[in-house]
Amino acid sequence: MPETPDPSRPESAPSEEEVFARWESAGVFSSRVDDPEAESFSIAIPPPNVTGALHMGHALNGSIQDALIRLNRMRGKNVRWTVGTDHAGIATQTKVEQALVAEGTSREAVGREAFVARTQEWRQQYGGTIIGQFRRLGCSADYAHERFTMDEGYVRAVLQVFVALYEQGLIYRDTYLVNWDPGSRSAISDLEVEDREETDTLYSVAYPLTEPVGDLTEVVVATVRPETMLGDVAVAVNPQDERFAHLIGRTVTLPFVGRELPIIGDDYVKTDFGTGCLKITPAHDPNDFEIGHRHGLEQLNVIGEDGRITGGHAPQFEGLTAAEAREAIVAALREQGALRGEEPYTHTVPFSQRSGQRIEPLISLQWFMRMDELAQPAIAAVEDGRVRIHPESQRRRYLNWLGEIRPWVLSRQLWWGHQIPVWYRGEETYCGVEPPEGEGWTRDPDVLDTWFSSALWPFATLGWPDDTPELRTFYPTSVLSTARDILFLWVARMVMMGLRFADDVPFADVYCHSVIQAPDGRRMSKSLGTGIDPLALIDGGPRPEVFAKKGKGGKAGDAGAFPAYGADAVRFGLLAMSSTQDVRFSEEKIAQGKQLVTKLSNAVRFAVGRLADADAGLAAAGVTGETLPTRLEDRWIVSRTERIARETAARIDEFDFAKAALGLYDFVYGELCDWYLELVKGRDAADDADLARVLAWALRRTLQIAHPIIPFVTEQSWDGLPGTDGLVAVSRLQAPDDRLLDGDAEERLGRVIETISTVRSWRNAANVPPGPVLQARLTADGYDDDARALVARLARLELTDAAGEAVTVAVPGGQVDVLAGEHVDPEAERARVEKRRAEIEKAIAGTEARLANEKFVSRAPAEIIAAERAKVEELREELRTL
Repeated sequence: MPETPDPSRPESAPSEEEVFARWESAGVFSSRVDDPEAESFSIAIPPPNVTGALHMGHALNGSIQDALIRLNRMRGKNVRWTVGTDHAGIATQTKVEQALVAEGTSREAVGREAFVARTQEWRQQYGGTIIGQFRRLGCSADYAHERFTMDEGYVRAVLQVFVALYEQGLIYRDTYLVNWDPGSRSAISDLEVEDREETDTLYSVAYPLTEPVGDLTEVVVATVRPETMLGDVAVAVNPQDERFAHLIGRTVTLPFVGRELPIIGDDYVKTDFGTGCLKITPAHDPNDFEIGHRHGLEQLNVIGEDGRITGGHAPQFEGLTAAEAREAIVAALREQGALRGEEPYTHTVPFSQRSGQRIEPLISLQWFMRMDELAQPAIAAVEDGRVRIHPESQRRRYLNWLGEIRPWVLSRQLWWGHQIPVWYRGEETYCGVEPPEGEGWTRDPDVLDTWFSSALWPFATLGWPDDTPELRTFYPTSVLSTARDILFLWVARMVMMGLRFADDVPFADVYCHSVIQAPDGRRMSKSLGTGIDPLALIDGGPRPEVFAKKGKGGKAGDAGAFPAYGADAVRFGLLAMSSTQDVRFSEEKIAQGKQLVTKLSNAVRFAVGRLADADAGLAAAGVTGETLPTRLEDRWIVSRTERIARETAARIDEFDFAKAALGLYDFVYGELCDWYLELVKGRDAADDADLARVLAWALRRTLQIAHPIIPFVTEQSWDGLPGTDGLVAVSRLQAPDDRLLDGDAEERLGRVIETISTVRSWRNAANVPPGPVLQARLTADGYDDDARALVARLARLELTDAAGEAVTVAVPGGQVDVLAGEHVDPEAERARVEKRRAEIEKAIAGTEARLANEKFVSRAPAEIIAAERAKVEELREELRTL
């Protein structure tokens, strides 16, 4: 097959940018609201942050959504892919604050109004970056209707939902223990907290009894946070603990402060942890908060919102950071002789996903939302199948979390975001979409959690609360594709809000795609040197450090640069490596995509050259159930093309993108190009009507079904083929036709292909040159004259009934006896086979011995065990053929 463009074509293929411009100018991405008869298919893109740039998760999810969108557009459905960005309160505010600090000022210095205006400017300058990168990937979204969570219409939807939930009693204001993020100076929800394993010191501290009890003069408490002891209001013991039960009702004196603390009994206290005595600090520990609530204890804040000691309880520590206070208090306790022990203690510690800083539990006045009433309908929607979550493991996670849901802290102490629509005047409180009338009102300064506004995305982007044509046409949406880490943060909340306000579920299917890890299994991160920029794969660019091989002294060398694989190859590779489990990035899969693009492009060029002299009307007519070809190879490719078209579409529908991509690769690379185009060599399309019809039809059908996965090359190749009109992106997929399926032809030609492959493999193993035609007897069932002719031509055999010494090659249905001659020495072949047989048997025995070793099986990774078992099966199959 030629590897260079056909010289008969006057122009080279258009670039990816040119193809994308053609799609846009033709209105391919636009949706319709004036066609009530058309079936709709819609997706709302998970809105990336305006601070973001394309990363591998975005690229994978964009490829997944675009494959679904393009497939359903070609089915004739009215498609809407809503695209837009999220204002990303904390992340965006942090970026702008950093810029202000670099200028020698701060948000407090410029004031709220100017800061918000500055943030809007920043968003205008940088917020479109990721949308432009989605375009480079080929994502066919409705960019003309791009939305932003701070658009005027979107803000109105957010405020209306807040007011409605407030009036329904689900949103309320309360003083409660919250997760305080010192980095962003804001409360955050439980779902924005990540637990990390840390090793701290467990300190045993003596608290003197106010009055001795017999010989006992002190109780010893164990704590990893001595800095919070300034806020202690009690010491708790388990009432079943015989060591301390008699102390319940007594008091101890708090060091440094002198406050008398009651000793209380509570079943929460573990008798086998620490000393068995627990200091109770309700304002700075979730468990202590619950104990304090049960016993009516005071809540004393001793760490402020800036993460520093406050409250005036111990002036010598006032103003220190929590970490500084810990060192100072431990030093003071040691000086007083009040430390009774120190030991390492490994435990889980909460950190903010937003700022990365350690969470400080604080008592704070915040806005909350009751979730139990909203959760029950969201549970029912999944249990009764109105919302289907894939895979099943994520469905179980969703249901388990909703079954134990807690109130959601909604307010954030930020300036960038949706400001809470509540005003205060003295003892009066007003909540409304519009400000209250009259003088003296002050608006609540806090903004809403970003996820509150994001929860409205599927319907607010379509014009809700107005009854718009877009809302009627495209809500509920069809599919949501997302990462599992926001199943609770976003997916569950969208289901709740959709049911509550849009009167239906927001989507029918939720697909939780895999997380792509670095090649060494670590998470992808720029700071770790493991992040891979998808644009560096598309356009060519530096490989990250994780690709660099370590040399002497453990130093990493230069990782080099990625070649310019192009968007199609990146899309294919990402889909091919996707699954419902986390997967390691594979550059080999991207390279495989490049091979597919090249192979398909060259196949079309080759076919266009073959069809140049054919009857244009015949070539364009294609194949139908009424015009089936007669030759075996033509019937075979028609059936195989029809079958792969169905399988690829079904796999995309079932979210099995890896099988869709790899199945397409095998068909194009193997069956269509390596076999069919070789099988028809020697036939002339100018006087062979079947060849003209079948070749043009098979390539058109292949370009169509490949288009959702590799859109650019399929569009570039579409124009040159007979029978094409307009753009492949909006071409109508041919309806499945069972008459095109021919199981008999597939079986018969499959046997031919296996026989040819087997003979070629034998020639290679026996060092027989591929060129010479060898005399041979084909003694096997299932080969008619057409099949025998194909075997003879492609295996370079002259089939004969002549007798004589021969080398036997086992093939499906029988055997091929290759007669002795210049290139065939039966005696040497028998010796080679026996030697190979002995090698295989030895290899099988060695591998089986490893698999029988319990230590090896228990310690080796699962993929190694699987590979060893597959290796044994391959060896046994080779042994069978020998």
